[in-house]
Amino acid sequence: MNVQEQIKKYITSQPEPKLNDMNQLHMLALEVLPGCKLWFDDGKNSEDKIVSNPTIGYGFQTIKYADGKTREFFQIGMSANKTGISIYIIGIKDKTYLAQTYGKELGKASVTGYCIKFNKLKDININILEAAIRYGVEVTSEN
Repeated sequence: MNVQEQIKKYITSQPEPKLNDMNQLHMLALEVLPGCKLWFDDGKNSEDKIVSNPTIGYGFQTIKYADGKTREFFQIGMSANKTGISIYIIGIKDKTYLAQTYGKELGKASVTGYCIKFNKLKDININILEAAIRYGVEVTSEN
């Protein structure tokens, strides 16, 4: 199964309204990053044990660690969780930026250094979420 098929299977496995919300967010990510590399992490480790929620990734960046090693990774991620959806904006160096810049205007969401978590898309301001995603893509494209 290719990545696009894995993504479709993952999204369609979600209950409503999460399925519809994730479809909308998937389209938004593809609009922000047209033609981007798509990723799918099933959340399992090398021993086939579940260690995290499955995640859809969008875009491409090389992350450099303090020890000089590098890793290829996505820029934006989306994952269903028990109570809703998480959007990951990977690679932002200032871990307070998202919360300070977008947190108050976003709506009913928790915002950490790289994650925006909410229950339903209708609970948040989609335009503010899109602005946060666009910011993340812009700064991680410079890496």
